[in-house]
Amino acid sequence: MPSKTLTVPATDEKTHLTSKNQVEGLRPQKVGFVSLGCPKNLVDSEVMMGLLARAGAELSSRTEDADVIVVNTCSFIESAQQESVNTILEMAKHKTSGAAKKLIVAGCLVERFRDEIQKRIPEVDAVVGTGELQNILAAAGIAPGQYTEGNNSPFVVLNSRAEGDARAAQGRFSRERWDGAIADLPNYLYDEETPRVLATPKSTAYIKIAEGCDHPCTFCIIPQLRGKFRSRRFESVIAEAERLAQAGVREITLIGQDTTCYGEDFGLRDGLALLLEKLATIQDLRWIRFLYAYPNKITGRLLETIGSHEKICSYMDVPLQHASASVLKRMKRGGGTDVFLRSIAKMRRAIPDLTLRTSFIVGFPGETDKEFEELCDFVREAQFDWMGTFSYSDQDGADAYGLDKKLSPREIERRRKYLMGIQQQISEKKKKLLVGQEFDLLLEGTSEETDLLMEGRTPMHAPEIDGKVFINDFPEDEDLQPGEFYRCRITEAHDYDLVASII
Repeated sequence: MPSKTLTVPATDEKTHLTSKNQVEGLRPQKVGFVSLGCPKNLVDSEVMMGLLARAGAELSSRTEDADVIVVNTCSFIESAQQESVNTILEMAKHKTSGAAKKLIVAGCLVERFRDEIQKRIPEVDAVVGTGELQNILAAAGIAPGQYTEGNNSPFVVLNSRAEGDARAAQGRFSRERWDGAIADLPNYLYDEETPRVLATPKSTAYIKIAEGCDHPCTFCIIPQLRGKFRSRRFESVIAEAERLAQAGVREITLIGQDTTCYGEDFGLRDGLALLLEKLATIQDLRWIRFLYAYPNKITGRLLETIGSHEKICSYMDVPLQHASASVLKRMKRGGGTDVFLRSIAKMRRAIPDLTLRTSFIVGFPGETDKEFEELCDFVREAQFDWMGTFSYSDQDGADAYGLDKKLSPREIERRRKYLMGIQQQISEKKKKLLVGQEFDLLLEGTSEETDLLMEGRTPMHAPEIDGKVFINDFPEDEDLQPGEFYRCRITEAHDYDLVASII
């Protein structure tokens, strides 16, 4: 089967910058970052920025002022690949105009199209894959010996657990068809000594507690992009959390492709629950949450831990992907409507104020009208607080790429809109029930919608992925500060967003 060609269009789209923290007092060489995709990608960008800053580079939040531009790309689905290409082309204009000297492409797109990126976009000077972030120094023209302090080898190399080794022997992680793919899968993990420059607001940060994935989902190429599952050391995560808290971070979100597998490669039982319990003892932390939970890895101990610690947000993101047992079997996921409903009931009994988020894929190859309707009925019965729906995306390298009975893009989009329409009604009903209730709120600042409003989040809102809380009323003598916590009362509810007053 031939490799899929990287599509480079004649036109491109404008993207937003995510590197907002400028490091001062360093050498004048300026490096600008554009980070695309998920929070895991953002942490990789923060690590690369930390490495560059420690080596003496100056970070710029304006790519038009940068000598070196780094685009950290996503390649999870077709639309993400195209956004990455569009952004590279947009940044290439700074180089062709003479404003920038170097253009570097990093991240998942490199693992997928290593050779073709530079062949088809000659403005690109270097590529840096997901498992070689330390190479950002050489790519930017800074030798490792120019580090101003610390360890020149900041990454911890770990082996996968036995499950991943067995799947590797079966060809699960094969990338032989991919253009320019290197033989070794990514196998590094940053640790507490690795420098990071946070690109998030000062009060919140992500901590990556694991990397890679061993699950055999047929729609996904993440294991080929990120390698086999491997956990960070328990003590390393705690040390980083304590340092972040001392620096003023009040909300920590633990991330990984599957955080509920945390510690399994160490032989640790209920590792995530143990980690959460320890993090809850850090005095200066206010909110702790984690993304994402694999359905059959949610243990009673984990639920008990969430329910018994005030600092751990009563929030679960469980990507179920579908509800039809036959579709889930083709996805190599397992489960089904009855199993999921029992699990959801168990979660809600253990955590009465639980906020439950999930995501689904519609239009998976062979998805019949009956299977789709089973998914719709399940969504109506489960009554999720938040839900995302993705259109199936054909990815060469994923097992589903070779399946028959592909649905048309038009039909897939119709199903996506129909399912989200069901959730919109559920969300509107659930949000109206919140009117009059009081919650703690993390104020994020002036609203992007209008300068007349401020906005923030409650424990029900994970950073960047859920709805917003708009603040339109607060005491006149109150000097509201972004990054601080306040008590609010919900006064209005819309489909996904809320309006509140500070009390």
